[in-house]
Amino acid sequence: MLGLSRNDFLMLLFVLFLVAAAPILLNPFPEGSSLAQFNAGYPDLMQRFLIFGIFAIGFNILFGLTGYLSFGHAAFLGAGSYAGVWMLKLLTINVIPAIIVSTLVAGLFSLAIGYISLRRSGIYFSILTLAFAQMSFALASSVLQPITGGETGLQTNLNDPRILDGANTTGNIPAPSLFGWEMRESMQVPVGDWLWTFNVGYYVCAFILLIAFYISIRIFRSPFGMMLKAIKSNNERLSYTGISPRPYTLAAFVISGMYAGLAGGLMVSMDPLAGSERMQWTASGEVVLMTILGGVGTVLGPVIGAGIIKYFENIFSKINDNLLHGWFSFMPDGLEDFMVAVIHPFVGKGWHLSLGLMFMLAIIFLPGGFVGSLHNVFSRIFRKRAQ
Repeated sequence: MLGLSRNDFLMLLFVLFLVAAAPILLNPFPEGSSLAQFNAGYPDLMQRFLIFGIFAIGFNILFGLTGYLSFGHAAFLGAGSYAGVWMLKLLTINVIPAIIVSTLVAGLFSLAIGYISLRRSGIYFSILTLAFAQMSFALASSVLQPITGGETGLQTNLNDPRILDGANTTGNIPAPSLFGWEMRESMQVPVGDWLWTFNVGYYVCAFILLIAFYISIRIFRSPFGMMLKAIKSNNERLSYTGISPRPYTLAAFVISGMYAGLAGGLMVSMDPLAGSERMQWTASGEVVLMTILGGVGTVLGPVIGAGIIKYFENIFSKINDNLLHGWFSFMPDGLEDFMVAVIHPFVGKGWHLSLGLMFMLAIIFLPGGFVGSLHNVFSRIFRKRAQ
């Protein structure tokens, strides 16, 4: 079906179920209840799940298949974001040109950086990509301020030309839209005690995620993907056969960069603002964590890893001291204060500590990531049954 094997098609259906059910699964508590603050179902965060899922899928094509670890993929995310905002300012408020141009600009940018960086491998390649990303961040925040907006960022304005849209007669800055449907427009439907939110932008991102995921499956199963796996397995042995691995790694690098640019274009389609912070090394490190946590080299792993990190970021960052005191109010005063003091560094602004501990535990006990470890467990079970 669709050129996929039975297992791959079932995996595609599983991802389809996840993105379709996310507005329900991530909004489990009734609005107005004391637990409603933990809901992750509001549109902005759900869109970030999907956008960072696309970002991680593209990064996994490079890192998971070739073994080349890039610490500078945020540069392509930022380049795509800036290109998308300029399309919204100059051409039209419709998001389709912004998404397409963001992907193409990131592809050209990754071609230039990859052509230089792939002259080295291993840690030298990683350091080169990190250096290019930090140079891009410095350029965007200072030197290229007329183009990027500097530290304040680039955003749409009321007097932007928008050649295809004509003059603005509303008096308000138009919101990004898709053929008249605003990307941030939401409809809330009460079902019992639950409040389901249907957001236009979310389902646009979900549709693009499914296409990106399908393309990644085809790449993984194609002869091109097998060649990339051969590069990861033994690059020198492949060179001895007379095949140059560099064109294949450069193609994987460009494809991965285009995925990052696509994610950047979707970001500005939801919120027409691009800042230099998207090019920082921390953004590159985040996609590395997503891929490793989900499972490097697995097709489904990056999507799961992106969802886990963004969901827990939302939960732990919302817990404050008042909420902790409410949780432990049944304890004596001294013990209550002690429990709050112990948990306080791991929640709120310190949620990164919780993420670090979770990442450490995953690396120790689940070295293949969540999806990779599950795959190993099921393989052993089926192997024993076959025996």
